[in-house]
Amino acid sequence: MQYKATHRFADTGPRKIRQYADLIRGRNADEALQLLRFYHNRGAKLLEAVVKSAIGNADDRECPNLDDLVVTEARVDGAPMFKRIQPRARGTAFQIKRRLSHIIVTLSDPNEVVEPVTTPTATAPPVKV
Repeated sequence: MQYKATHRFADTGPRKIRQYADLIRGRNADEALQLLRFYHNRGAKLLEAVVKSAIGNADDRECPNLDDLVVTEARVDGAPMFKRIQPRARGTAFQIKRRLSHIIVTLSDPNEVVEPVTTPTATAPPVKV
């Protein structure tokens, strides 16, 4: 069974959180928490809170084995941006984009983890020029 937690409109840009999401994807949930705990970065702290929430959701839905949960999905998507204008010289203006992000973490049992199936693609014959 899958247990999901989200944090919408996180006050940090997605690029700053994605590196930590890539770090924990496919790992055990406890191991992911241990990794994130020692990074002194705001993105790591936000992602750690979402992983804790997903574990809490699994506990609430009476998961039989909380110690065996695996992070199957750790996704960070872009959210709407706040757009501001900063006046510059000669009457021009620069746009300031305050980026937000949506953080999605899904935990599941290790025996239910399904690897993505790769299908062979047909190769086209070489084109003579």
